[in-house]
Amino acid sequence: QVQLVESGGGLVQAGNSLRLSCAASTRTFSSYGMGWFRQAPGKDREFVASIRWSGGRTYYADSVKGRFTISRDNAKNTVYLQMNSLKLEDTAVYYCAADRAGWGQMAYEYDYWGQGTQVTVSS
Repeated sequence: QVQLVESGGGLVQAGNSLRLSCAASTRTFSSYGMGWFRQAPGKDREFVASIRWSGGRTYYADSVKGRFTISRDNAKNTVYLQMNSLKLEDTAVYYCAADRAGWGQMAYEYDYWGQGTQVTVSS
């Protein structure tokens, strides 16, 4: 069992930045692909970004490409999501997830989920 705990959410003005962190409680963190998803009120959960277990490959949703950066520190069992140039439409609960077999873009591929952290972007 892997526990994931997100942090770093909050209220931020449009155009500003936030960095989310997700700490994992497993000694085998480096063997998991990691992903960030988000869910806005009344909408389905959507893919944001993912990173391979080694950190060498990443995927991004088109809506965040060029603004968000996913990274990981396997020594700290932590994955990050640096969010720059935030927009109102980035407002959502952000979830990190761990995938034993890959680093895909579909929620069903992920085996473990955090509880989520709220990000609210104001004008």
